[in-house]
Amino acid sequence: MTRNPCRTLNLLAAFALLLAFAWPAAAQPVRIKDIADIEGIRDNQLVGYGLVVGLPGTGDRLRTAVFTRQTLIGMLERLGVNTRDQEQRLDTRNVAAVMVTANLPPFAQPGSRIDVSVSALGDATNLTGGTLLVTPLLAADGEVYAVAQGSVATGAIAARGAGASIQRGVPTSARIASGAIVERAVPFRLGGRDEMRISLRNPDLTTARRVATAINQGAGAGTARATDPRTIVLALRGRDPVALLGDIEQLRVTPDQPARVIIEEASGTIVMGANVRVSTVAIAQGNLTIRITETPQVSQPGPLSNGETVVVPRTQIEVDDQRERRLGVLSQSVTLAELVRGLNSLGVGPRDLIIILQSIKAAGALQAELEVR
Repeated sequence: MTRNPCRTLNLLAAFALLLAFAWPAAAQPVRIKDIADIEGIRDNQLVGYGLVVGLPGTGDRLRTAVFTRQTLIGMLERLGVNTRDQEQRLDTRNVAAVMVTANLPPFAQPGSRIDVSVSALGDATNLTGGTLLVTPLLAADGEVYAVAQGSVATGAIAARGAGASIQRGVPTSARIASGAIVERAVPFRLGGRDEMRISLRNPDLTTARRVATAINQGAGAGTARATDPRTIVLALRGRDPVALLGDIEQLRVTPDQPARVIIEEASGTIVMGANVRVSTVAIAQGNLTIRITETPQVSQPGPLSNGETVVVPRTQIEVDDQRERRLGVLSQSVTLAELVRGLNSLGVGPRDLIIILQSIKAAGALQAELEVR
């Protein structure tokens, strides 16, 4: 078996990254606003269909992109230009049909601006240098909540010649900073409520209880109660919700997390939680590596010898059976740092470490959830 040196370097780099984060510091309290959301205060997604014009010959082909041609004809008619009689003669590559998307933030008021994303819908090759024409953005209820227009910016580089081409980034996807004006606000009021809910981003019973306890200590007993691993219900009792929520989101708690090991096999990335524990287990690991190196040499005959120049093969074979590897023992309930230190003492890389962790889990010695992606 021949091992790719570049792949080996990538695996070693990934393993070094794992070791850099292997020794966790003591858990630090975080603000409630960083681990939870207030129910009802959220973004709303908007979508629209429009045209980007002014492209340097990199737009849709009107003969194949039927929707682009029909949209262009309809737009020109609304502007007083009749092209129905000359529809077959339309042959421009400066126009592209695009889908426009945006997130409408909570409490956005008419007149405020939001960013929009623009993505090619047809066979356009590059949106750089184009301008998005007025595009209504609709929400799920079919109402227009914003209108987008402006110059698009892809941040990509694309160049093509007769025999080669280069591309960096995605030239068919662009953004317009502050490219849409909000026309309608999403109705939502904080006042007039008897209670509100806080939703944890990572559901956990212990964390929910700690959040409720911190709120009761900071805002008064009986203010909060955890109803499930994700939800904490707040009793307003006639208090100003803005002031109460502003005080609550600054409170600090120490979130808990389950013991979990995440493995990304495609990249060889391994992430372990601080609560991962391993029962007593013995581990031995070794691989047989065969390296074959070809260094052919040229044999040149002497002058006037009527000989021929030939290539003489020279092959060097190295076999590494890794005999220096020994059986390692991990003690009962070792910590994450001790686990990685023990595996590191065996000299294993990320790929081998993935197999070892899966084997420890199969043996019932890994006291954590193992998730392979």
